[in-house]
Amino acid sequence: MEKLKSLVPDSLKRMVVESTPDSLPLTCSSLLNFFSDMELFHQMVRDLTDPERALCGKNKDAALELKQKGNQCFLNEDYGSALTCYSEALRLAPVDVDDMDKNLVAALYVNRASVLHKLDLLMEGRRDCNRALQISQSYAKAWYRRGKMNASLGNFEDAVHDLNIAKKLELSFSGQRQIESELRIITDMFERTESSLVQHKENELDLLDEPDQIKLKCVITPNKGRGMVAPSDIPPASLVHAEEPYALLQIISKHCRETHCHYCLNDLPPDKVSCTSCSIPLYCSQRCQIRAGGQMLRNHPVKHGIQGNISHNLDTYISEITLGNDSESDVDFPEHKHECQGVHWPAVFPSEIALAGRVLIKSLAARSPVANFVDMLNLSHNYPQIHPESKLELHIYSIILLYCLQHSSRTELLLNGASIAQIVILISQIRVNSMTIFRMKSADVNGPLHQFGKFSHSEVSLTSNVEQVKVGQAIYRVGSLFNHSCQPNIGVYFVSRSLFIRTTEFVAVGCPLELSYGPQVGQWDCKDRLKFLKDEYSFRCECRACAEVNLSDLILNAFHCVSPNCPGIVLDSCVVNCEKQKTRHVQSATGISTLEPYMQVDMLKCLPSNGSLPIDPGYCLKCDSYCDLESSFAAVNRAWISITRLKDTMVSGEISSTVLTAALNSLCLLRSTLHAYNKRISEVEDILAEAFCLVGELQLAVDHCKTSIEILEKLYGPNHIVIGYELVKLSSIQLSMGDRGAVKNINRGKLSKLVQ
Repeated sequence: MEKLKSLVPDSLKRMVVESTPDSLPLTCSSLLNFFSDMELFHQMVRDLTDPERALCGKNKDAALELKQKGNQCFLNEDYGSALTCYSEALRLAPVDVDDMDKNLVAALYVNRASVLHKLDLLMEGRRDCNRALQISQSYAKAWYRRGKMNASLGNFEDAVHDLNIAKKLELSFSGQRQIESELRIITDMFERTESSLVQHKENELDLLDEPDQIKLKCVITPNKGRGMVAPSDIPPASLVHAEEPYALLQIISKHCRETHCHYCLNDLPPDKVSCTSCSIPLYCSQRCQIRAGGQMLRNHPVKHGIQGNISHNLDTYISEITLGNDSESDVDFPEHKHECQGVHWPAVFPSEIALAGRVLIKSLAARSPVANFVDMLNLSHNYPQIHPESKLELHIYSIILLYCLQHSSRTELLLNGASIAQIVILISQIRVNSMTIFRMKSADVNGPLHQFGKFSHSEVSLTSNVEQVKVGQAIYRVGSLFNHSCQPNIGVYFVSRSLFIRTTEFVAVGCPLELSYGPQVGQWDCKDRLKFLKDEYSFRCECRACAEVNLSDLILNAFHCVSPNCPGIVLDSCVVNCEKQKTRHVQSATGISTLEPYMQVDMLKCLPSNGSLPIDPGYCLKCDSYCDLESSFAAVNRAWISITRLKDTMVSGEISSTVLTAALNSLCLLRSTLHAYNKRISEVEDILAEAFCLVGELQLAVDHCKTSIEILEKLYGPNHIVIGYELVKLSSIQLSMGDRGAVKNINRGKLSKLVQ
C-alpha cells in the first residue's frame, strides 16, 4: 500500500485530496487509469487473488508434518502442544486426501479427540468423533473413541452402541478382543444404572423473553444530525433496542482471528472447526462453519461391510450420527463463500475493507446495483473531512477491492470510476457507522502469598482486570442512528452478534439517547477526548461533556492547592486552553454550565463560592494561590519511578517489602502534589490493591481498592463502567476473605457494567 501511495503523482494526489462526493467518479477514474498501466499494481492484484501465490490454501505436506509433531507430543504426554498441532493440521489438511488408507481430516479429528479425552474435555472430544464419522462412517477407531467418550460421560447405552459398531468394523482379532472386554464392563454398568445422561444440544442460546421494546423517536438536531430520543420517561436498565447486523453481515477483527469464531464471534472452543476450502477462518462449530457459507464437511460416505450385520435400530443410530442435521445447510447469505478460494486478500485487507466486499457481494446476490445498495443503507459519512492521506488510501483500497471481487465473484462487476466512487462512499459509511462488537475479558492474578515472592499451596484467583475485547464490527441500521456522548445514558452489549441497547440511568421524555465512544474515551479528560475523536472520526465532539465546562474534566488531572486547608484545584496550561475553548461553546463563561447529578458537596468546595470561574495555569480556582507547576510535575515523575518499579516486580512475582514501602511513600508524595480526586491517585491505589493481594494482605488490598473506587465515583459517577470493573476486583478479594459484603458489591456492579 505504501509503495503504491508513493508512486501516485502529486497532481493526482491533489485531485484526490480536493475531491468531493460529487467529483469522486472523475477522481476515481483518473486514479484507475493511472494504475491500469502499472505492472506493480497488477502484480499486487495477482498476489492477492491467485491461490497458487497465496498462503491461505490447504497444504497436505504441512498438515502431515503437524500431525507427526502432534503424535510425538501425545506420546510425551504434552497434551496442550498436541492439541495445538492437531488443530493447526486440521486447518491445513485438504478434505479429500488420505494418509495410510485413512482420510487425513478424519484421522486428525480422532487424534484430537484422544487428546481432548486426556484433558477431560469429553463433550468436545465426542464432537470430534462425530466429525470424523461424518467423513468416514466405517472408521472403527472413531466409533471406539466415541464409545469411550460416552462411557466417561455416563451415556452407557450410546457407549454400548458405539463399541458394538466398532467391533463389527475392526479387522484385527486383538482389536476385537479389546473392544469385547470393554463392552462387557460398560454393558454391566449400563444394566446397573439403566439410564444415561440427556444429550446436549450444541450452540443454542436460551434467552429470556424480553418485554416489548420501546418505540423510539428519530429527530434531527443542528449539531448532530439524526438521533434517537426518548418518547416517554424511561426507567434505568430498560431495553430500548435490539437488532441483528444489517443484511446479516459482520466481520471479525484481525487480532481475534485465532481466538474467536469468524461467524458468531464467540470464543473458540478447544475443538474448533476449520473452513474446508481455505485456511483463514475458524469456527466454534460446524453449524457456524456451514452458516458462514463454507462447504459441508462430510463426503457423503458409503457404508462398507456392516450393512447386513446390524439391526435396524443400530442402522438408524449410525445415520443420525454420520448424516448430521441437513437443516443446518440453510444459509441466508454465504458471507465467506466469495473469500473461500485459498486467496490472500481476505486475510490482508483491513476489516472494514473486507466488510465492504461482503456488502458488495450481498448487493450482487440481491441483483441490486451497487449505487442502489449504498443508497438503501441511508447512512451518513464524513468523506469531506477525511485526512488527505486517508483519502488516498481509501481510493487505492477501493480499486484493489474491486479487482479482487472480479476474480472471486461470478457476477460481472463494472470496473469504472462510478463503481469505485460508490465503494469509497461505502467504506466511509462503514468507518463512521459500523459498531464494534465486543466481548468482556478478565485477567486473573493468583494469590495470596504467605511470604513475599512465594505462592501459598492454597491459592485463590483474584480478578485484577476486566476489559473489553473488540472482536468484530458490523452495521446496524437503527443502531447507527444513536448519537454518541462522553456522558452517555445508554449502553450496548452483544449476544453473539445481536445488538442490545439499554438505558443506564433514568431518561426523561425528549432527552437524547446517547452511547459512549468507548469506556476508555469516557475516562479521559476533555483535551484527550477531543484529540482522539478528531484523529479517529474527523469531527469535534459537541456533547454536553465536551461543549460545556464540567467539574470532572477540571479535576481529573488537577494539582493540589499549595494552601494546606484549601480544597481548590490547580490546572496546567493544556487543560486551561481546552476549558477556555469550551467556554466559547456556551452562552456564558461564568459558573459551571453542567453539574453532574453525582457531584457531591465536598467536590463543589473545589470551586469559588461566588460562582465565577477564573481559569489560569498554576492558580488555584478557589483561593487564587500560585503553584509552581514545574516542581509539581517533577515531584509526580519522582513518585512514579517507585510505582513503575512495583508494577515490574508484580509481573515477576517477586515483591519485596522495600519496593512496596517505597510505593506507599510515593503515594503520600502524590497526595501532597495532586488533587485528592486526581485520577492518577486512584490508579496508584488500584496498583497497591493488586500488590497487597499478591503478598496475602487482603484487608489492605480491600482498603486500597475501596479508596480507588471512592475517587472514581466522584469523577465518573456510581454507575460508570469503570466502577463496575473495580467492584468486580473488590468483590473477588472479599469473596476470598469470606466477607459477605461481596454480594452487595456484585449487585452494585451489575448496572455499572452496562455503561459504556
